[in-house]
Amino acid sequence: MNQNINLDEKNEIVMKLLHYFITEKNYNPIVLQGVENEIWLENMDENYKVVRIVSNYIHNDEQFDFDKFKTNRILKKIKKKTLTFKVNVMSIFLDLGENVSSEELEYNPQALCIKVTDEKDLKENEYIKEIFPDISKKLKFSEKGLELFAKITNDINKHNVKDARRIEKVFRSKIPYVTYILILINVILFVFGNILGKHTELLVTFGNSGDFVRMGEYYRLFTSMFLHGNILHLFFNCYALYIIGSQLEGFLGKVKYLIIYLLSGIAGSLFSCAFNHTGISIGASGAIFGLMGSLVYFGYHYRVYLGNVVKTQIIPLIVFNLALGFAMNGIDNFAHIGGLIGGALVTKALGIEDKSKSADKINGWILTIMFFAFSVFLAIFYKI
Repeated sequence: MNQNINLDEKNEIVMKLLHYFITEKNYNPIVLQGVENEIWLENMDENYKVVRIVSNYIHNDEQFDFDKFKTNRILKKIKKKTLTFKVNVMSIFLDLGENVSSEELEYNPQALCIKVTDEKDLKENEYIKEIFPDISKKLKFSEKGLELFAKITNDINKHNVKDARRIEKVFRSKIPYVTYILILINVILFVFGNILGKHTELLVTFGNSGDFVRMGEYYRLFTSMFLHGNILHLFFNCYALYIIGSQLEGFLGKVKYLIIYLLSGIAGSLFSCAFNHTGISIGASGAIFGLMGSLVYFGYHYRVYLGNVVKTQIIPLIVFNLALGFAMNGIDNFAHIGGLIGGALVTKALGIEDKSKSADKINGWILTIMFFAFSVFLAIFYKI
């Protein structure tokens, strides 16, 4: 086989760009029906979430305007699918005709249109250098022709295999031991409380109450999340914990999951002390709402895979249960709200593996500390 066969310059640039965006910047190809001679790549963690590599020949301004119209239409679908309000796109055109006026090229932060005729343009373009400053170094290859094609293809395949293993690790089924233990604790306390005839005493002694907490019985903020009023209360909370918790435990890992559960429950208890003045508050629902908040945050980072689930199932479930809580008596909706907010913030602070940046986690800790400090102030030092 002749190893010295050269790729034409346009295809060589396409291959090098694919290698850079996929292996270096973790972009993933977007499969689009009916789109020819262009490659769409997405990375929802980058400022430019979509990069287009367009090798189709565009002859004049009318064709270029149609390309922009088509791009905007596809972007609307991507926004809807990924629950993203703003999607910056960079379009790299490799075959713009001389009849396309320079005024048609858009140099704005949301829709960059860049004309590239050779590799030198990529290295010298001020916008690309600002957004992807390492691209010039990463486009250098010693291989030529088929050797270059083979290397790039092999590198992309290795990256895709590694990425597939990472995704499989996150989403594969795991035994939710922590969830089982939490359910067991709830059941044991309920059963033994009733068997020993101490059920009411447990609720009075360990249930959450703003008045008693402000008197120094802070343990109630924690113990109340493991107590339930009756068998239906226990069943519905344990069932919700099993459905939501078993999934989230697998996604986040056991330690993070347990931290989120416990802190969400305490956040719910603090909100209950601050806003609920109707007596004893008990139940795991504050912590469970925290898990739902955590799942929304996790789903946002994996919205390419879970976007439809978050939009059509999780968010409607949260809204329905909050609405139900306000409509019915006997439901401590303030505990639900506190747990929901706490769960999302604690998850941001702990971070999503391979997704969260250090700055995101630092901001998450700052917000979490501020939220809990404010909740403690309202619950203990300032009675509403």
